[in-house]
Amino acid sequence: MTIRVLVADDQSMVRAGFRMLLSGEEDIEVVAEASNGLEAVEKAARFRPTVVLMDIRMPELDGLQATRRIIASDDAARILILTTFDLDEYVYEALRAGASGFVLKDDPPEQLLAAVRTVAGGEALLSPAITKRVIKQFTRIPQVAHPKGFDELTERELDVFRLIAGGLSNSEIGRELFISDTTVKTHITHILQKLDLRDRVQAVVLAYQTGLIDLNTRSPRDERSAI
Repeated sequence: MTIRVLVADDQSMVRAGFRMLLSGEEDIEVVAEASNGLEAVEKAARFRPTVVLMDIRMPELDGLQATRRIIASDDAARILILTTFDLDEYVYEALRAGASGFVLKDDPPEQLLAAVRTVAGGEALLSPAITKRVIKQFTRIPQVAHPKGFDELTERELDVFRLIAGGLSNSEIGRELFISDTTVKTHITHILQKLDLRDRVQAVVLAYQTGLIDLNTRSPRDERSAI
């Protein structure tokens, strides 16, 4: 299946660069471009792209507001935020707005292509360069009560939930819990359904909001890195 992409950025040269990069891939097609947030909202409704590459800073309507409007009209929309500014408030608000991923414009081309394919496949991601900044932002917000459905999670699903929030991939979770990738995916599907979440990013947001994750505790990945 071809991944249909809408590129929203106020700089024409940036849009041209992304179009050239993406159009060179057999499985990706750039179906439209937008130079501001309002145009992005209108073209997202008209072309129904698989993924919207959304710049944070644009005239008339910024990327955060545009993301909120697109998600409000189409809950299945997949939005990948692009920016040169790895500022905490933008990262956090983009995730809360419903973005499925966040990458920096100066990330390597292959990383951007992988991000587009990951988001198109229904997964979610954060650029490694900003993950720690996101976590620091979560430490500044008051914790909220566990959501409806939280008590329905099994012990194994809670284990998977914690590891998702710790930044582990499916294969890493599988190795950590001695289960197959297929089983990991099944647990994640159940977690998202029970908690009424869109994707992994929303799961990470919720995990830190509710205090499920102790930010003073080193993750399994950190422990392995220290060895």
